[in-house]
Amino acid sequence: MSQPSPSPEPAAPPPQPSLPPFRARGPWWGGDLQTVRNPLLRARADLAPWPTERLTLALGDGDVLPAALHRPDAAGRPLVLLIHGLTGCEDSAYVRTSARALLAADYPVLRLNLRGAGPARATCRQQYHAGRSDDLRRVLAVLPAGLTDAGLVAVGFSLGANMLLKFLGEEGAVSPFVAAAAISAPIDLAGCSDAFLRPRNALYHRWLLARMRAEATAGAAEVTAKERAAIAAARSTWAFDDGFVAPRNSFAGAADYYARCSAAQFLPAVRTRTLVVHARNDPWIPADPYDRIDWAGNPWLTPAIVAGGGHVGFHGRGSGVPWHDRAIASFLDAVLAP
Repeated sequence: MSQPSPSPEPAAPPPQPSLPPFRARGPWWGGDLQTVRNPLLRARADLAPWPTERLTLALGDGDVLPAALHRPDAAGRPLVLLIHGLTGCEDSAYVRTSARALLAADYPVLRLNLRGAGPARATCRQQYHAGRSDDLRRVLAVLPAGLTDAGLVAVGFSLGANMLLKFLGEEGAVSPFVAAAAISAPIDLAGCSDAFLRPRNALYHRWLLARMRAEATAGAAEVTAKERAAIAAARSTWAFDDGFVAPRNSFAGAADYYARCSAAQFLPAVRTRTLVVHARNDPWIPADPYDRIDWAGNPWLTPAIVAGGGHVGFHGRGSGVPWHDRAIASFLDAVLAP
């Protein structure tokens, strides 16, 4: 397991900013409807007012990550890096929606594709996983000059949020980010895997496993015959991780992968102002691991653990903009204020 970089302890941050309360917007009552609302409506935020600039980020080992950059007319705000979740990509509904909300607030935005995700499947032999935080270091090392002159912020969703929190803990006081936000992160990967195997999540599980199989074997993926057999034989996300993800990334098995990559253990070392958002009625990710965190022990973390919102849902009253996007904007305005 990677250890946080040794460095001088930075000065303690100011008091935690206040965030708007979350109240669910009808008819999206309950965690399941909050979770499936975007796929159900095929919601896709319009980013046309901010023309897309295509970037190609070479990771130094043959794999290349395509990314979408948008710049508002106003200048001077930090670049926000958006990191999608499992089987997502730059075009995932939640990524586009967050991009639109941040661009409307005059933040430049970079929608990243992780290794083998979406358009990156055609340009990558390898595949991302929940603990592949070194890829963030590689990305930051090859960003075009000038993009981060005003600073750099990261927002991660679901698996991408776990990866981000792990990175922040590893980097500690030398993190390149001036602020960050993690939305619906599976900070206990084993607990999340167990939750997916519950009978009430059978449809979710079947849907996600099919997407994981398709993503792992499409395009330029470099997959051996043995790995293809393991993927085909997997009847659960745990079996997929145990038979494919773990061995190809030098983990002893799914349990070892989960233990070494779960973000919860890295949170005490985070020294970046970080908003951590999670819903207690998330059908995929249990809230218990969040309750075990000593939030008071690390003033760099701002927990926003709310009763409702589902998984990367947070469709709340008072605005068509999801509550987590409004919370991110409020948080950034507070912590980046001069």
